[in-house]
Amino acid sequence: MKKRRHILVVDDDREIRELLQTYLEQNGYRVTTVGEGKAMNRALEEQRIDLVVLDLMLPGTDGLELCRNLRVKSKIPIIMLTARGDEMDRILGLEMGADDYLPKPFNPRELLARIKVVLRRTTSLPYDQPDSAPEVISFGGWTLDPIARHLESSGGSVVPLSGAEYRLLKVFLDHPNRILNRDQLLDLTQGREADPFDRSIDVLVSRLRRRLEDDPKEPRIIKTIRGEGYIFAVQVENSGSTA
Repeated sequence: MKKRRHILVVDDDREIRELLQTYLEQNGYRVTTVGEGKAMNRALEEQRIDLVVLDLMLPGTDGLELCRNLRVKSKIPIIMLTARGDEMDRILGLEMGADDYLPKPFNPRELLARIKVVLRRTTSLPYDQPDSAPEVISFGGWTLDPIARHLESSGGSVVPLSGAEYRLLKVFLDHPNRILNRDQLLDLTQGREADPFDRSIDVLVSRLRRRLEDDPKEPRIIKTIRGEGYIFAVQVENSGSTA
């Protein structure tokens, strides 16, 4: 019998918790619901959770702080629920390490679709890996271990990446020297269609440039192609092969 994936819903609105628990359980998931951060942390300590649906506005510690704290110690995927139209909250959520976001009010079917996409992405990068030597990707003086998700500088310093930053970097590494527009990057990193007012990709590119010490005025690694998108403009060496 296939094991059901376990979803933790963190929202202070009881009606939303009950609605999501009923809907997600009807669609084959095991669901635990809590109303604030302390209960969320207890649930994470006591149970194996596969994904967290985390509301931004919570009593006590807010969702952004909970997201940041969780990301420091765990790679459990997080979908953030944010107020409709508040782009800054969505951007901050991604910067804190959320894997996706959904503005309120939302259709439970859309949340279900997002959960499936995020779980499919994380399942393709399982936590438990075979004993074979991990593949290391080198580019522009940097190396990335996709298994451990370690980004290391030429000087040996390890640079932490949020989940969103890692996915964006991996997309660029998989498509070097090709122009990728915002629609393509949004689809490849978040599995969603583009919103003409969504600037989260631009913010993530800027943040990734800072991680890579790439001068935003004259970037060497991630270059902006005006009116078209971005291009990863350095040579990528992947397990002995060159792209």
